[in-house]
Amino acid sequence: MPTSSFFPIKCVLFDLDGTLLDTAPDLLAALNAVLVAEGREPFTLAQARHTVSHGSIGMLELAFGTEQSTDDLQRRRAIFLDYYQANISRHSRLFDAIPTVLETLEADGTPWGIVTNKPEYLTFPLLVALDLHTRPACIIGGDTLPVAKPHPEPLLLAAQRCGIPPAQCLYVGDAERDIVAGRNAGMQTLIAEWGYLNANNEHHAWPADGSLMHPSELLAWLT
Repeated sequence: MPTSSFFPIKCVLFDLDGTLLDTAPDLLAALNAVLVAEGREPFTLAQARHTVSHGSIGMLELAFGTEQSTDDLQRRRAIFLDYYQANISRHSRLFDAIPTVLETLEADGTPWGIVTNKPEYLTFPLLVALDLHTRPACIIGGDTLPVAKPHPEPLLLAAQRCGIPPAQCLYVGDAERDIVAGRNAGMQTLIAEWGYLNANNEHHAWPADGSLMHPSELLAWLT
């Protein structure tokens, strides 16, 4: 629960992949399209789920290693992104209890928004497909600004668009860069443990104000 030194929360901002949405199945399908094209065995969801928050490059480095040439990486990334763009919402969905969380925030008049490193050309079609595009008070993509998380500027822009001071905003995410960005923006931060963490993340060492095992815990944290 928040301590007395915290300002009351007037706005809740979320990361997208691994926090609001479970996009792992569709991103895994994109990775496997690359693997199959190169005659390799596809990955299982268990093998790749923990890398989803690190985007296409992180997933390709999981599959092909970090020493692949720039040309190979860019070629594979093009296949990955083309496939993903064409199949962006086949299996992606809101995490359990997130619909109730969003409905409660809206009923209470608390604006909520999305700050993601996913580029806008993928973010907006995904939100449209899931009928979420009109609900957030702001949507900040990875290329909305010249900088992305862990830089704090996307979060500061989100606060500005929501009309709420950063100190009265809460940012929820499942990657260390989310927590670092939120902290450097002067926001309160929570780790979404239902997201794409693994044992190697050492997320308990991240400079967050708290950690949630399930989305439903967010409402209790705010009261």
